[in-house]
Amino acid sequence: MALHMVLVVLSLLPLLEAQNPEHANITIGTPITNETLTWLSGKWFFVGAAFRNPEYKQATQTTETEFFYLTPNLTNDTIELQESLTIDDQCVYNSTHLGFQRENGTLSKYVGGVQIFAHLIVLKKHGAFMLAFDLKDEKKRGLSLYTKKPDVPPELREVFQKAVKHVGMDESEIIFVDLKKDKCSQPQKQQLELEKESKKGP
Repeated sequence: MALHMVLVVLSLLPLLEAQNPEHANITIGTPITNETLTWLSGKWFFVGAAFRNPEYKQATQTTETEFFYLTPNLTNDTIELQESLTIDDQCVYNSTHLGFQRENGTLSKYVGGVQIFAHLIVLKKHGAFMLAFDLKDEKKRGLSLYTKKPDVPPELREVFQKAVKHVGMDESEIIFVDLKKDKCSQPQKQQLELEKESKKGP
């Protein structure tokens, strides 16, 4: 099944590249290397997504903003995920671990005892990456976008919109977050300031 998924994803590659090759060298199904994991390390912002899976779609609709930190562990092939989400005008923190499959180029997460897989699509030129979910399933497929910076240039939005269309979805299905609704950044800054002050001592 995993091989079939890779083949399906790879079959989309010529379409993605042919549409607008100057935008980004989009590669799908590329093995995850230590270099990739080092690049993934750090802070990321969730920009938006297009999901057919009802649960994922609902989660995206209720998430007003999200930023998170990835800390890869190269020894046991896991990534620590620390999320800060704004939901219903309140900040919610969450911490969990992701798995990654080097050869398949996928990330995975256990949700309710079920392991969910997503293909990692690296957009280094834009300081961004996408995750592709269940592309072979018309009723569950999805694509999400993440960036290193909160400001998303129009060029990157266009790359994402075209990618969504090429995996068989409509641009109208994309849900973008509004970073102005973020309730987590300010408390985080205050906490960091307090920690700095406490380290200085009396």
